[in-house]
Amino acid sequence: MLACITLQYSIMQFRIGQGYDTHQLVEGRDFWLGGIKIPHYKGASGHSDADVLIHAICDAILGAANLRDIGYHFPNKDAQYKDIDSKILLSRVMDMVRKRGYELVNVDATVCLEKPKISSHIEAMQNCLAAVMQVGPDAISIKATTNEKMGFVGREEGVFAQAVALLYKKDNAQ
Repeated sequence: MLACITLQYSIMQFRIGQGYDTHQLVEGRDFWLGGIKIPHYKGASGHSDADVLIHAICDAILGAANLRDIGYHFPNKDAQYKDIDSKILLSRVMDMVRKRGYELVNVDATVCLEKPKISSHIEAMQNCLAAVMQVGPDAISIKATTNEKMGFVGREEGVFAQAVALLYKKDNAQ
């Protein structure tokens, strides 16, 4: 006699996305990076609070979920986003991807600027971002580098950040 067995199995779907953002540094603006205010005489210029690290992370997460980019969802021509705290945008991005069934595995990001030095702020940024994203701080890697005095970063005219994000989606199939 043959027995018919129905197997249930789980298919884990992984998606990776990358993000990049850059902003000019200007005097008279607060410098927000990774959701925290860093003391410096210059800050990033932009429509929102111009947090390049959060913006790069948002683009990486949106890209992994095939949801376009941060400018599509939060256009800089829209007055409601003027001077908005980028942590709000990141929270909304996480809501979007979770509504599609995705969860964050991890983020790996690099910030490139000459000054201020940010290594002493990395743990605070990780904790802040982890709280907003509702993940453990060990899921958020942040690295800092300079541009060895070359280009707009080297001249202390701007800052840029790059990020990659890994998402997973768990589907049950029969």
